[in-house]
Amino acid sequence: MENKLIQSLLLLAFIALNTGQATAQLEPLPQQAQAAHLSAEILSKHHYLPMPLDDSMSAKIFDHYLKSLDGDKIFLLQADVDNFTKARTMMDDAILNEDLKIPFAMFNLYQQRIAERLSYARSLLKVGFDFKKDESYQYNRKDATWPKSTGELNEIWRKRVKNDWLRLKLAGKNDEGIVETLSKRYDNSLNSLSKVKSEDVFQSFMNAYATSIDPHSNYFGVRASEEFNISMRLSLMGIGAVLNIKDEYTTIRELVAGGPAALSGKLQPGDRIVGVGQGGNNPIVDIMGWRIDDAVDLIRGAEDSVVVLDILPTEEGADGKHKIISLVRKKISLDKQAAKKSIIDVKQGKFTRHIGVISLPGFYQDFTARQNGDKNFKSAARDIAKLLEELKKDKVDGVLMDLRNNGGGSLNEAIELTGLFINKGPVLQQRDAKGNIKVERDEDASHIWSGPLGVIINRGSASASEIFAAAIQDYGRGVVIGERSYGKGTVQTVIDLDQITKNDMPKYGGLKMTIGQFFRIDGGTTQLRGVVPDVALESVTDMDDFGESSFDNALPWSQIDAADYTRAGNLSGIFPKLNAIHNKRVNSDKDFQFLREDIAEFNTLRKKNMISLNEAERRKERDEKEAREKLRDKLKGENSAEIKSANASRRLLQDDGMQPGERNLKADLAIEKASKKTKDILLNEAAHVLSDEVSLLKANPRLASRL
Repeated sequence: MENKLIQSLLLLAFIALNTGQATAQLEPLPQQAQAAHLSAEILSKHHYLPMPLDDSMSAKIFDHYLKSLDGDKIFLLQADVDNFTKARTMMDDAILNEDLKIPFAMFNLYQQRIAERLSYARSLLKVGFDFKKDESYQYNRKDATWPKSTGELNEIWRKRVKNDWLRLKLAGKNDEGIVETLSKRYDNSLNSLSKVKSEDVFQSFMNAYATSIDPHSNYFGVRASEEFNISMRLSLMGIGAVLNIKDEYTTIRELVAGGPAALSGKLQPGDRIVGVGQGGNNPIVDIMGWRIDDAVDLIRGAEDSVVVLDILPTEEGADGKHKIISLVRKKISLDKQAAKKSIIDVKQGKFTRHIGVISLPGFYQDFTARQNGDKNFKSAARDIAKLLEELKKDKVDGVLMDLRNNGGGSLNEAIELTGLFINKGPVLQQRDAKGNIKVERDEDASHIWSGPLGVIINRGSASASEIFAAAIQDYGRGVVIGERSYGKGTVQTVIDLDQITKNDMPKYGGLKMTIGQFFRIDGGTTQLRGVVPDVALESVTDMDDFGESSFDNALPWSQIDAADYTRAGNLSGIFPKLNAIHNKRVNSDKDFQFLREDIAEFNTLRKKNMISLNEAERRKERDEKEAREKLRDKLKGENSAEIKSANASRRLLQDDGMQPGERNLKADLAIEKASKKTKDILLNEAAHVLSDEVSLLKANPRLASRL
């Protein structure tokens, strides 16, 4: 059966190769099959919900793998899927028998279908489109059926390309420029197919296995494991340059302040790296057309080692004069991803409250440095402790922790961060696979900030963010503001497969595996339900499509006994008043009225799931939106300078029909700058809510003393 299926898939691929553009046939490596088997042994025995790798699990793996390949159903035909379905109960055998031919054969055919679609898309550019016709394009096809014929698939792609063309036309491009842009886009996509590697296929397949058990278990290939470690320690050894790919060139997008590249004075954004050498008499390797991760691997290296770069300066053409630059690699701190502070001044009558804001993108910690006894290891809680001391010197009236879109990280950092705001006590409870419950505590009796505290969260706040927000809520230590959080109440650990097998060199990668479930100190869990804010702000997220509850295999909500803890205070008495003041303010606030209109419009479009391909109708929609924005400016009564600034930012943020990497660097940076200047309505309102708390506490000394 297995051999027949492989032969069938190979036959389909052969037919595809002779009817479209050829793609490389990828094959599994021996170490990948070994890593798959080793991962299966660990997942089936040591996961929080150990599940045997049998035919039932095989079916789940198959479904997740197929979804990861073509979740929008725009590449594969129903016949392809029917043929794949014969392998539904063979995924377990592929792993246990260390024979990954079937999942790789599936991927190869899928990749060939992509090549066919892109070639077809390119052919449409010669014909052009009639934009007077009344037809629509369904842009989200995840719930659609698989196309039953090539003709049906062609029609989907005809409308897809027509929409690409129309977006560029509405942005002001002429037909010649549109054809040039789209030709390059589809050619670049075709070129990227040739850069897909065996490790990409293997990671996709193994992630399908891991996420079939629960949504938060993952497999990391060797390279992905290193990127995960970098994200946790917020540092790496390199030259201090942010790179991207532009027209097959590895291009410098940004120089990191204080890094070797910036300090040299010899490089600037837009410069293209066409070759990399390793110092001494080693040859320079041509990296033109390389994947960005391969180029980055060559540029990174050991601290104090020399890297030689062959640079084509930004002002030079393709045949311009190159320059050779030598740099000494150093430790680069990724400060953009670290905690940061700011102050929002809130005017309330004759008073101006100063609200300190600390934004935290993730709960980072350099695990290795800590284990090695480095007293200055990178830590989110340590960084925030310093920021709190600075805010105290700034004499702020309250502190607002901004954890929006903070997906979590180190649980230990969440515990230590909580300890900055409470006296010692339990912060969370963990239950392992055997049902054992462990209470995780902050043992430091001191705290840094004892004043008014707020925490702003949204649907993107998950895991460690939810632990912190829930602890602050359970202790009555502060007010939680925003929208219901993600609802992830499970604990993961990272297992280094090479460490287990005692490999000297990275070979197998690693597993991020669920090993427990965490509970609030009141006994409830954030699983599925998330943290419910005390003061709710407008929700800009589709709760059905994003969050723990959107997964079909998420753990259920449950409850255990509460931990032994003493509340730091009780703010529940002022929550009704805070909500009343908040509602009155936002109901008369023009920005919030406009935000509500935008959310309602977004929800309508999302449910409609169709966009017109008629040019006149699309122009009318765009003109109505622009008129609405101008009317909003008038209603807000802003001065002319503010209106001019807002209009300039809006123009930059309008849909230009371009994709990442297609704009010039100057345009990209301008858009990024405009995005940062956009008024953060929700953060400003959260600061007002915290300011309201300060006022209510000052007006009620008895309540304030209890806190």
